Amino acid sequence: MSEEQQLTGGSVSNDTLSLLMKHASVRQFLDTPVSEEQLAAIIGAAQMASTSSNVQAYSVIAVTNPDLKAQLSGYSGNQAYIEQCPVFLVWCADLYRLHETAGPHLGDTPSYEDTTENLIVATVDVALAAQNAAIAAESLGLGIVYIGGIRNNSAAVSELLGLPELVYPVFGMCLGTPAGASGLRPRLPLAAVLHHNGYDKEQTKEQVKLYDKVSSQYMLERTGGQSDIPWSAMMAKRLAEPARLHMKEFLQDKGFMKR
Repeated sequence: MSEEQQLTGGSVSNDTLSLLMKHASVRQFLDTPVSEEQLAAIIGAAQMASTSSNVQAYSVIAVTNPDLKAQLSGYSGNQAYIEQCPVFLVWCADLYRLHETAGPHLGDTPSYEDTTENLIVATVDVALAAQNAAIAAESLGLGIVYIGGIRNNSAAVSELLGLPELVYPVFGMCLGTPAGASGLRPRLPLAAVLHHNGYDKEQTKEQVKLYDKVSSQYMLERTGGQSDIPWSAMMAKRLAEPARLHMKEFLQDKGFMKR
């Protein structure tokens, strides 16, 4: 049974599942432009993602200006593909639109857009929309890579793009025509993430042991024999390194997470 069949439950397959199972991050792009029609179709598909209570608490900044892309690359850890891709999308959780347009209907009634719950709602909304966009882009023969590094310097990115209060950049997305094929990274076994009628702690640990063997072999091949670090050790290294500790203060400064 192929990895695709294992992850999708066996012989169940169709064109949509096949497309999803071929996803790989793209970090080399051709200079072929993304047309306005393609971009509109991709963002239109994003808008059809599920959204909590129809809040639609997100906005997308499409960056094509080379100088802006260069600055965003610098803020994101100097990731060259941000400059190379024809369109860099900055996906933002957006409660400003809600505050400004719903506010006049409230009168003297208190408003609670600044709660932690609404931050979660907006962040989930933007993630769901972005993944719809990723699938739409790949269906058009384009490729993407998510850029979490946009949060390395959230305040600088916000200032550069003119993001108002109650809007924050969640992640970036490089978009363009892939310059070549990208290898597929193996995922955790299905049994490591799918539980039936309750969480199975022992199953989780046993499945990670199996995955460590697969991920170690993948790293050997990817690095030409230079590293065989398993997934659990890689995750331990990640957890031991403090990352973006500024985010709580930044979000509160932007008007989020007050309550």
